[in-house]
Amino acid sequence: MKKILSLLLIAFTALTVQAQDQTYSTSRFVGGDISLLPSYEQYDTPYKTNSGATINNLVTYAANTLHWNSCRVRLFVNPVITNADGTKQGEVQDLAYVTALGRRIKDAGMAFMLDFHYSDTWADPVKQFIPRAWESLSEQELYDTMYTYTKECLETLVAAGATPDFVQIGNEISYGMLWRDNSDKAYPTSKFYNGTADPAWTRFAGFLNQGARAVREVCPDAKIIIHIERTAKWNYCTDYFRNIAAGNVDYDIIGLSYYPFWHGWMNSADGTQLKTTLEALHNYFPNRNIQIVETAYYNNYFPFTKNAVPSGSYYTADTWPASGTGQKAYLDDLVTFLADYDYVNGLYYWFPEENGCGGATWSASKIVITNWINRGLFDPNSHRAYAGLNSLGAFLPAMPSGLEAVQTRQDGIYYSVTGLPMGTDYETLPAGLYIFNGTKILK
Repeated sequence: MKKILSLLLIAFTALTVQAQDQTYSTSRFVGGDISLLPSYEQYDTPYKTNSGATINNLVTYAANTLHWNSCRVRLFVNPVITNADGTKQGEVQDLAYVTALGRRIKDAGMAFMLDFHYSDTWADPVKQFIPRAWESLSEQELYDTMYTYTKECLETLVAAGATPDFVQIGNEISYGMLWRDNSDKAYPTSKFYNGTADPAWTRFAGFLNQGARAVREVCPDAKIIIHIERTAKWNYCTDYFRNIAAGNVDYDIIGLSYYPFWHGWMNSADGTQLKTTLEALHNYFPNRNIQIVETAYYNNYFPFTKNAVPSGSYYTADTWPASGTGQKAYLDDLVTFLADYDYVNGLYYWFPEENGCGGATWSASKIVITNWINRGLFDPNSHRAYAGLNSLGAFLPAMPSGLEAVQTRQDGIYYSVTGLPMGTDYETLPAGLYIFNGTKILK
């Protein structure tokens, strides 16, 4: 084991960190994690506007009407049935599923964020389980597999016209990834950055750089995101990314989850909230963009009620009621708050497509559920959009419509002649006239 850890340390410290001297970008991206949308569509789940008109294709509606310019999709290695009753809780996103959805996102002219979970099931701060097919691998084989798996997935996506523009190397990897036991958990208190390298951090950084190496080789234009969710603890976040820097981890963007019922208010005097965390991270890493890659708010009290708020959560119902109206108020406040942070260039709503699907319980034939967590942007009974669905687009800079509005923009995005952002990948654009960095381009 010690020999392997030494090899990993040599390997990742020898890498050139391509993003180290970057200047953060002010180009903004807004959208949602729509990973379960095809599953809802499979069972003819209706999607409607707030006024009741049918939305025939939520992906193109998001791009053309909501002015989203990016969507996120998670990827499991080999999604498994994990419930005792033989049902699934949304673990359906294998490579074929993600490839098809990624292609739809790109064809709609949006950027595509790929979220590698490196697990067969949900990966989050307390669950970073090694895929079953990888469990018997040695540490060196696991290290190699991290690279080959990432590379092969990306090659499949590129070949299918679903090239990711952003790649998350892991999901909410606040304590590392691919755990065999508790000794593999990487804690910022290990102080990797002060020269006393911890074996868990050596191991973790090696995995991250193996994933990053694959991204740089297959998708050289993609931005790499390292995603954590300790957003309520600014010092945890800064220690974490100082450790990442000490391990010479190759990445571009700091990704955060921000849920106000877990992470507190945006602007508070007690130093534990979003404002403090964003400013602390920017002070330590002034050249890095930060993206809120997950946020959401409740459209009713289920599973929370006024008298049963889980221990450790922030009770926010007095600030934003758990309703469609409160949901919109939260999103409007968040967009307004983030306007002051030009280095925060991404905002993604998690699970906006949550909707009713013909039943209130899990079953083998219905892999999605009415009222699962009630943070979606659609009413599960009427299937109409809540008002908050239209709030996210305001995160993008205001821009008049028309050709003259984009002739001076130098942000690396292709625009239609009506001013609609069409994405950053020329190869996926349909034939037409575009404006790119102030120049007319006819494809």
